[in-house]
Amino acid sequence: MKKKLEVLLRLAVETLKSDGALPLDVEPSINIDHSKDPLHGDFASNLALMLAKPAKSNPRQLAEKIVAALPKDDAVAKVEIAGPGFINFFIDPAGQYDIIRAIHDQGVEFGTSKAGAGKRVQVEFVSANPTGPLHVGHGRGAAYGSVVADLLAAVGFDVHREYYVNDAGRQMDILATSIWLRYLEDCGEVVHFPSNGYRGEYVRDISWAIHKDSGEAFRFSVEAVFENIPPDEPQGGDKEIHIDALIARAKDLLGSAHYEHFFQAGLNNILDDIRADLQEFGVDYQEWFSERSLMADDSVAKALDRLRAGGHLYEQDGATWFASSRLGDEKDRVVQRENGQYTYFASDIAYHMNKLDRGFEEIINIWGADHHGYIPRVKAAMTALGADASKLKVLLVQFATLYRGEEKVQMSTRSGEFVTLRQLRNEVGKDAARFFYVLRRSEQHMDFDLKLATSRTNDNPVFYVQYAHARVCSVFRQLDEKGLDRNLPLGMENLGLLSEEHEMNLVTKLARYPETLERAALQHEPHQLILYLRELANDFHAYYNAHKVLVEDAPLRNARLNLIAAVRQVLANGLGLLNITTPETM
Repeated sequence: MKKKLEVLLRLAVETLKSDGALPLDVEPSINIDHSKDPLHGDFASNLALMLAKPAKSNPRQLAEKIVAALPKDDAVAKVEIAGPGFINFFIDPAGQYDIIRAIHDQGVEFGTSKAGAGKRVQVEFVSANPTGPLHVGHGRGAAYGSVVADLLAAVGFDVHREYYVNDAGRQMDILATSIWLRYLEDCGEVVHFPSNGYRGEYVRDISWAIHKDSGEAFRFSVEAVFENIPPDEPQGGDKEIHIDALIARAKDLLGSAHYEHFFQAGLNNILDDIRADLQEFGVDYQEWFSERSLMADDSVAKALDRLRAGGHLYEQDGATWFASSRLGDEKDRVVQRENGQYTYFASDIAYHMNKLDRGFEEIINIWGADHHGYIPRVKAAMTALGADASKLKVLLVQFATLYRGEEKVQMSTRSGEFVTLRQLRNEVGKDAARFFYVLRRSEQHMDFDLKLATSRTNDNPVFYVQYAHARVCSVFRQLDEKGLDRNLPLGMENLGLLSEEHEMNLVTKLARYPETLERAALQHEPHQLILYLRELANDFHAYYNAHKVLVEDAPLRNARLNLIAAVRQVLANGLGLLNITTPETM
């Protein structure tokens, strides 16, 4: 209906332009909103107020001209002018039932649109270092990122979902060395494990698999490993210097090929686990982009060459610096250290250059809220590369705190164990986990109540929405059990019998689904869709509790069946975009 009214207003504007009442070059953006007060109609537009200045006219007088120029439409019962020049539309109740017909005709496609016009968008999310299993903090970014991507696809964008695999750099070296040290323990060596090595049981699992396959082929004595190694922090040393020295010793004793064996064992094992974990959580990617590939094809060097050619790099204290402070960053950044090694930021510059070179028209990075300070330097790099930095949108996701009722759940332990995404999913299920993760704005901190998420009560929002879908299904099972004719969608001619207030509330709510979906997508706010589904479920439960659907009056019964079938379809469409199941029984 909003689109129909927009067309009518646009035709009226063209008429006024041809009559000389409006300048020929005026191309207004037409806004139509639902009226908050039924006394003011169903929809309202401020078009006259927007055009008053270019028309050099009093807004109310211009509104009168616009209304007079509106083409006739059977769906519009009445048009009124209110206040300084608002145009209020009263929709013929019979016209409002068209939404039910549209839902039945379009099915799973109802609500989708072409607003994105095929624009190529890359959405990069999660991208956790492959140094351990995904934890509950990663889960929120995974749920949010996948829903944002699916919403954008639903409104016509060409979406490319990507995971950036940080498989290069120091953290991966710490992982490989940690696995080797655990392997030495498997061989019988007594190792003083470094204080900032990776301590999780998954490291022991990987080391034990290597020991099982290779025996003691990579064994060295503790004396050889720790000879002249600077002390660790518990012994009064520096833990960073200590681990770096152990990394160098591992590479020296093992040699490049054998060291790579431990490196790849850790990377492949953990990355396979992450892939499987995300797939089971309903998250899929078109591409897993390797950071190491940027090193292999000299992309990092090429990116820095491009910055150097633009005069954005300088040398100081033996290191190479990016003059990012000239482009909005708070200070300049090192991109190549004195020892010739590239920094993480250098890889990120190359990665974003790669994104630009692949022709994405919009780049969306979904990061943890603690990366807020990283945004200006990346935007500065894009500007320095000659790109429009506004192409990059960074969406931040706050951490989630787990509770079990009133009790806060300990997220991690000193032994390196933490609550994994898999553990959360096993406890509350995929549906509840995804629903709760996108229940709030992504930038808001969230408390995740495990007890509530597993409860089968109306207080549990995901249960409440799914139950509405199941309730509709139960009505149709009762219909079959009673041997009554479904007669759908042949009962559409009886929709005019839907006159109860609860029924009109549902019709109005159903009509708002397409605009809600489009707004949630364009604003990257899945919680808007969640809010809508909760309201639709609430309206349906209120209707179901107040009125009998399977009445003796067949025409009225069929009208109500068409209505609740439309509710079921919209609930299924919305939950489908959230990758949440639609149970038929609960």
